[in-house]
Amino acid sequence: MGNRIQDERDAVTVEIGYAVVTALLGAFLAFGAVAGPAFAFELRHPARGLLLLAGTAAAVLVFVSRTVHVLWRFSYAGENRRTAGRRNLRG
Repeated sequence: MGNRIQDERDAVTVEIGYAVVTALLGAFLAFGAVAGPAFAFELRHPARGLLLLAGTAAAVLVFVSRTVHVLWRFSYAGENRRTAGRRNLRG
């Protein structure tokens, strides 16, 4: 981590927590939306299995994409703050 100040480390920790919690919520909703009919209706075995597989795939996709999006946006915003500070120091 080098010589980061405590506030920056705390901000990273909070952002990781936010990314994981919102990604879990989105994954849960995606799984429920896709695989929900498998639990709500009495479906035959192949259809039920396909819905559960598709729901799991959707949940994984939503979780990964949301986590990457939030953390990438955070790192990009942090880079802009650092370069803006250097520009201000130069005059």
